Amino acid sequence: MSLVNAHNEWDPLEEMIVGVAENARVPSPDPGLFALDYCEHHESPDEIPSGPYDQKVVTEAHEDLEAFVELLQGEGVTVRRPDVTDHAKPFGTPDWQTDGEYNYCPRDVILPVGQTIIETPMALRSRFFEPFAYKNILLDYFKSGAKWISAPKPRLLDDTYHVRPETGLPLANLEPVFDAANVMRVGKDILYLVSCSGNELGGQWLQQILGDEYRVNFIRGAYEGTHIDTTIMVVRPGLVVLNPERIREDQIPPVFKNWDIIWAPEMGDTGYAWDYPRASIWQGMNFIMINPDLAVVNDQQGPLIKEIEKRGVTVAPLKMRQARTLSGGFHCVSVDVRRRGSLEDYSS
Repeated sequence: MSLVNAHNEWDPLEEMIVGVAENARVPSPDPGLFALDYCEHHESPDEIPSGPYDQKVVTEAHEDLEAFVELLQGEGVTVRRPDVTDHAKPFGTPDWQTDGEYNYCPRDVILPVGQTIIETPMALRSRFFEPFAYKNILLDYFKSGAKWISAPKPRLLDDTYHVRPETGLPLANLEPVFDAANVMRVGKDILYLVSCSGNELGGQWLQQILGDEYRVNFIRGAYEGTHIDTTIMVVRPGLVVLNPERIREDQIPPVFKNWDIIWAPEMGDTGYAWDYPRASIWQGMNFIMINPDLAVVNDQQGPLIKEIEKRGVTVAPLKMRQARTLSGGFHCVSVDVRRRGSLEDYSS
């Protein structure tokens, strides 16, 4: 029996991968890093604090991840972790050289859809070989009967990136490029955010791979920063949280046409360790559903917690102190690999 089975964001959770904070660092400056993360510093690369994060950042992130794992295991969830990696080692291709970042956000790296698990063609050079930290886990899934696919590795040449373009996105549409966190599963509807971490060709590749059983819904002109999970978060069938600063009513995906919408309230600021945060305060709406009746939410997001609880959902509030520093809340730092449920059409 395949250990991979994930059709949506809310069915009862049985297995999850949670990231690790060890050896997290800011990569060396390159065109992608300037275009996607540090565009305001492209003329002063020495302002980017390349190298290891302060030990306090890593320690607090590690503690918060361990508390999250403990809660998951208490709910009967099998938890797996990526290998700890030395991200300071340089690597490259014939076209460029770089170093690594972290294994903190598995949500970006691998995408389970049904019984298929996909290594995605991520946008940053520094994360090119990040899937290697998950190889032993992926081999286990493969041996259990899961379909294991790696997207075509992108070349990520310099002309892939446009730093602060006057028009268009920083990420060119030259080859399929996307992070798994540009994608959200809602049964047969797959939401795909076109942004600086996912281009049009990436969504087209995903549709061709998944076939006619799925509908890839392109979300364009909404949030163009990076990932979908600080703009749209699904609680359960019929209930979704939307970011009022990033998505207009005329941009609401058709699958949510008759759903109850929580327009996310103002977020509490969890702070960050450097004067240039990797994520906005909207990292606060980056929660995870353990089942349709239980959500794990950042404990600093009181108004959001109240709105979710009003709908009859129990909330487990936990700390995620370095979410803005490392750009990863509870949804980012985890991948729900197996949920108890089947493929359904929520648009009908």
